[in-house]
Amino acid sequence: MSRRDPLNLRHSVAHEWVVGFAALAVTIAAVTVGASLGRVAHAALHQRVIAWVSAIVVVLVGSYAVRHLATALGRVVATGRNLGAGASLRLVASGFGYLVIIFSFFGTLGLSLTHLLVGAGLVGVVLGIAAQQSLANVFAAVVLLFARPFVVGDTIRIRSGVVGTMDVLVLGIGLTYVTVKTEDGVLKIPNSIVLGSGIGRSLDIGGMTHHPEPASGTDDPAGE
Repeated sequence: MSRRDPLNLRHSVAHEWVVGFAALAVTIAAVTVGASLGRVAHAALHQRVIAWVSAIVVVLVGSYAVRHLATALGRVVATGRNLGAGASLRLVASGFGYLVIIFSFFGTLGLSLTHLLVGAGLVGVVLGIAAQQSLANVFAAVVLLFARPFVVGDTIRIRSGVVGTMDVLVLGIGLTYVTVKTEDGVLKIPNSIVLGSGIGRSLDIGGMTHHPEPASGTDDPAGE
């Protein structure tokens, strides 16, 4: 059974960008028309129709734009050895895009965003406190994706006050954890710890690296 591609690579990156930006242009036009010509409260029938039709277009076409643009962004970051990083970035970009669509939906209907912003701010503070460590790992993942101190398949040495000094083989980079292979087995290290650690190249990891065969004609000391 073939391994499932997390980025669903069926179309070219250029196609994703073109479709995504085209849908984004339609979404912006719908927001403009709805905000200028439409109205929900105390308005004529045709104004309410314009507002609701524009809002529906924003949700449907906007979601389509977010999906394609996030996929294109993920494919730009991803390489043949770093598909997990691209999938993680696509998830972050999608979440941000859908949040923008929610605010655009209410703005298109001409509804006041004050109460929504206040409520969202309170919820954000509560969630930020409750999920502080998880959010730190997510932001650390974004930094690791762009800084790229290592990629999947690298053998590195990690120096940290939390995990000590380890020579590891990088197996995957996710949204919250970096999966590595050590001499004792597979280990998942939170991204925030990896980001705050000293990272260097490792030449030998207890049999996990490839050692080339001696060149032909080389004397074998054991055979002397």
